[in-house]
Amino acid sequence: MRIAYLECIQMIERLHRQCLEVVKAELERLAIRDLNNIQALILFNIDQEELSVGELTQRGYYLGSNVSYNVKKMVENGYLLQNRSRHDRRSSHVRLSEKGLAVCRHLSALFDRHAGDLAASGVRSEALNSACDSFSLVSRYWAMPSHFSGRVTAAA
Repeated sequence: MRIAYLECIQMIERLHRQCLEVVKAELERLAIRDLNNIQALILFNIDQEELSVGELTQRGYYLGSNVSYNVKKMVENGYLLQNRSRHDRRSSHVRLSEKGLAVCRHLSALFDRHAGDLAASGVRSEALNSACDSFSLVSRYWAMPSHFSGRVTAAA
């Protein structure tokens, strides 16, 4: 079990890095130079919603990223529209501008192509669903390890 667990951890890390490289290559192909791959994924995760910066931070995992800084840069570059909360001036909400929506559409089309390519190459959706279920179990375990056994486990 230990070997499988360690391989799973390595795969999660490798997949995340490869995903970032795929997004970076797409931005380069589109000649988008004022946006990095992490910022593009933030846009993709916002999509049609209006979110607070706190909600955005909780929703995604942006490796080595300061979400507030990235939001500021994307507002400056015209990808996001930001509004201060009427109820709490310390909080703000963001939504995509038309420029941000265009990036979101490009990434959505890219991921649709990838899904089609995977299906055409024989990868079945059941296999991906099984992998996601396994990764979800690992994620839930990391969030609350003591709920998975009779022992109380120290957080790593």
